[in-house]
Amino acid sequence: MKVTANNRNGQATLTLEGRMDTSATAQATADIDAQLAACGKIDCLTCDAAGLEYISSSGLRILLGLAKRFPNFRVTEVCPDVYQVLEMTGFTKIMNVEKAMRRFSVDGCQIIGRGGVGVVYRIDDDTIIKVFREGTTIDEVQTEITMAKESFVLGMPTAISFDIVRVGSQYGLVYELLKADTLTACLRREPQRVDEFARLYASLFRHLHDIRVPKGGNIPSSIEREEEAVRIISRYFDAPAIDLLMRIVQSIPQGDRLLHCDLQTKNAMLQNGELMLIDMGEVGYGHPIIDLGHSHSAMMALVGDYEQIIGLPRQLANDVWMKMIQYYFEGQSADFIKHRTEQIAVVSCVRNFTWLSLSNSFPDEVIRHCQELFAERVTKRKDYILSVCDTFKDWTLD
Repeated sequence: MKVTANNRNGQATLTLEGRMDTSATAQATADIDAQLAACGKIDCLTCDAAGLEYISSSGLRILLGLAKRFPNFRVTEVCPDVYQVLEMTGFTKIMNVEKAMRRFSVDGCQIIGRGGVGVVYRIDDDTIIKVFREGTTIDEVQTEITMAKESFVLGMPTAISFDIVRVGSQYGLVYELLKADTLTACLRREPQRVDEFARLYASLFRHLHDIRVPKGGNIPSSIEREEEAVRIISRYFDAPAIDLLMRIVQSIPQGDRLLHCDLQTKNAMLQNGELMLIDMGEVGYGHPIIDLGHSHSAMMALVGDYEQIIGLPRQLANDVWMKMIQYYFEGQSADFIKHRTEQIAVVSCVRNFTWLSLSNSFPDEVIRHCQELFAERVTKRKDYILSVCDTFKDWTLD
């Protein structure tokens, strides 16, 4: 029986390898105590059981003792045989126990989408996998699954994954039986169909924005999330800049509509002539202007390597977005659509920079570039931006 432990800022991991049978538990207990004592202060203890082949009743008592000593104790990467023992004895009800995850390799796989929270790969004709960025926690992955399930029940056309896997040291979500291409891939392959694809894109937005989110569920407020993102990036921008972004957010009317909040063409999959959504990590409720503003930020005003991130030539992506807006407001006058587009563009100013809230380790040159763009795109246009914010109240919902 091999026991090792390490501690990173109070987050300790205890690794168990081998067979924890009766003959080994006395030595295992002594080794565990010694290893944990050497770790110093422990706020949270995780037992990595990936190498644990067997556990006896005396081994179960060791786990129970650890659970009593460390309130946030959990056991992860448990093999099927050991998990069955823990389940049969009721341990899965008294402590956090996680089964071992399937492991995937994405070496050589086609990248079909790339964003701030991860990369989406096609494994084969029926399977895609979203690999989350390094540092994403299992709780964040579980939250995305919860959002997908609740949104699906409300009527959002979305692929749902129930399988969390490991890709190296990162987490992934597997979507199976998804014989579909991203809208980005369809546009690249058949750019002459841009008008048809734009109509589908607009229909998807309208479908979402017709769905009302009932109170009391798990779907969060998009306004509150926008405010929090603005507060986070205050480490990069001065007080007047943060105040201006916050004024934009706080001018947005309240709403109860279902929002995807990252509806770029790479996050919509075309299957049997209908669009299905993936990447549900930012789903929320609120006013449709937020959703459309986020989309404008990506498709029209992206900060970064456009073709690498969106996967389309900028002109083609701009064309599909502008046509989408025409179809979204179909039947309205040209002046009305121009006014709404100006409002959406102002909201997109927030998303242009709050993506920096995703990490605290961006290179200095990226931060400087964003600060320069902010001065050019936002600060110099402050009076215009605030005048447009004053008109948000005319965008009422039925």
